[in-house]
Amino acid sequence: MTNAPLNAASLRGAVDLSSMVRQHNAPATTPGTPPTTGDAQGSGGFATNADDASFNQVLELSNTVPVIVEFFGQGIEPTLEPAISAYAGRFALVTVDASNNPQLVQAFQVQQVPTVAAVVGGRPVQLFTGTLPDAELKEMLEQVLQLAAQNNVTGTLPAGEASEGEAQEPVEEPLPPLHQEAYDAVVAGDFATAIAKYESAIAQNPRDQQAVAGLAQVSLLARLENTTADAVRSAAGQNPDDVDAQLAVADLDVSGGHLGDAFGRLLDFFPSADADGKNAIRTRLLDYFEIAGAEDQRVADARRRLTLLLY
Repeated sequence: MTNAPLNAASLRGAVDLSSMVRQHNAPATTPGTPPTTGDAQGSGGFATNADDASFNQVLELSNTVPVIVEFFGQGIEPTLEPAISAYAGRFALVTVDASNNPQLVQAFQVQQVPTVAAVVGGRPVQLFTGTLPDAELKEMLEQVLQLAAQNNVTGTLPAGEASEGEAQEPVEEPLPPLHQEAYDAVVAGDFATAIAKYESAIAQNPRDQQAVAGLAQVSLLARLENTTADAVRSAAGQNPDDVDAQLAVADLDVSGGHLGDAFGRLLDFFPSADADGKNAIRTRLLDYFEIAGAEDQRVADARRRLTLLLY
């Protein structure tokens, strides 16, 4: 059993789930509706199954309650339903058959089953591989609730009837109109429209931090679209003095959750860049800070180092 550290940084650090965001064939649902692939597992409507095609709905549900994702397969059955149902709707549990869902396995970096992760506000966090004693599992779930509260994900799923075997629709505050339009555009793979909607929201309210973070995240996805990791890294290696090439690799690192690598690369490159290059690096770093969140220690360290380089 290996446990990954659970903290706000890993919750908000960007992970490349863009393949899930761009599933054009996923069925349309009402915002906040849990996935309906398979039956709920007798947990009062708090547990269901998901697959590569339906995971958009899990991302959406995670804006209401934290979602625990349990990967099973190879003779290993899901076991977390009793622990999740004990929280009476403060969590949703989604089980995923690792044998049949390669996109989710890749996105969550599943090496073996069982593997357990969480999704809060559309952002994933690795929890643990293997099994945990009841006391440690409860402590882990309490930490997820704390992180969810920090990200304003504090809804509750209404209890359904176990005999009906259907997950129930949660109570969810609607998104502001421009935010909803941006979200719908992201789901459709239309990043340009999503960017425009977030920019409009910021123009209306420059203090809309949710829109600022959303714009940074969607801009990252837009820059990564139609690129490959091999091409990006090859270009950076062939052009070590090119600012754009280094920025592209940093984007790639952030998309995989490797914020420290991205920060280090750009801050190391900063002193040798010209004035335009320095401005581009500074602007990109500020976007990364929004994606990761101010509570991430890597952000604090990088911000401090950037300040020293600027002054």
